[in-house]
Amino acid sequence: MNNYGRPGSRNMIESILVLLLLLALLLALYSVLRLFFGVLTFALIFSVSFHGFFERMVRWMGGRRKLAATIYAIAVMAVIALPVTYIIAEMSAHLRGAIHWIRDARENGLPPLPEWAANMPYVGGDIRSIWQQMQDSPKDLLNGHESQVRMLLNRIISSGAGIIGAAVQLLIGIIVSAFFLVSGEKAVKPIRATVQHLLGRKDGADLLNATTMAIKGVSIGVMGTAFITAIVAWIGLTIAGIPYALGLAALIFFLVVIQIGPLIVWVPLTIWVATQGHPGMTVFLIIYGIGILIGEAILKPILIARSGKLPFLVLFIGVIGGVAAWGFTGMFKGAIIVAVFYTIFNSWLARKDSARAGE
Repeated sequence: MNNYGRPGSRNMIESILVLLLLLALLLALYSVLRLFFGVLTFALIFSVSFHGFFERMVRWMGGRRKLAATIYAIAVMAVIALPVTYIIAEMSAHLRGAIHWIRDARENGLPPLPEWAANMPYVGGDIRSIWQQMQDSPKDLLNGHESQVRMLLNRIISSGAGIIGAAVQLLIGIIVSAFFLVSGEKAVKPIRATVQHLLGRKDGADLLNATTMAIKGVSIGVMGTAFITAIVAWIGLTIAGIPYALGLAALIFFLVVIQIGPLIVWVPLTIWVATQGHPGMTVFLIIYGIGILIGEAILKPILIARSGKLPFLVLFIGVIGGVAAWGFTGMFKGAIIVAVFYTIFNSWLARKDSARAGE
């Protein structure tokens, strides 16, 4: 007899079709939202990091959440956007100066190599020979390294485009975070109801708590590391007598938040100081920069683990693995996935223990 006409078989087929339709809708939703993952990541970082401060602002303003959100968005955008815009404009001016210097060198030849550069230990001889070769036959030298020069220029252009794109995402993320903060608990209610409906009240609450702790840990860890790195960098730049030290520190804060790191600022600054004939300060900046890199690498996982209130190894594996798999947004994806798995595994073990105790 044909079993497909039975009600049970029809119900199973309908359930499978509904699940396939739901899966197709989820894949389509992922394709639509994929472009906004960067913006949503920044929005999560800022809304979680500034949640306590925002609630205090709301109390100071007599419960007017929209006014507090507007002031918050303007203040944060001004603090971050203005220094970054200023530094990008300054870098563009210096880039035009570098292009002018290259054109002048092509027409009139390279100037003599500074004595301090020629007398540098270990590398002074190599610098002198390359400089001499560029003075004698610059075209031959460029022809021999044409592919490397082209690769370097492409990398500089792609890095610049990436930084500009990240800056735009960050600014939009600040605006979106203001909407998250205005909504407050209302934004979380549908998610909480859905998870508790699927997993039960206790397991759903535990899962949401683990996800919240993972997001909070990564957010506060990233912002705290960026803030401390920027402060330490500002102190070092001030000691070295670098102009625009505060603006450069703000740029370093931005670069650490988007996980590029301070090297993209520190290395050109060190080279610039070296070309000004300050070998002692150059060595200081090199050592100080290495210290900043080591401190950032150590501080970030510690802050993430302490803020997330989950085992250090759980969040550390999630963050590092997520960054390796998905880049910047992977910090949150990896931390959430590992935290959720850890919570489910613990819940399963607790059920096993209670079942054994009942026997």
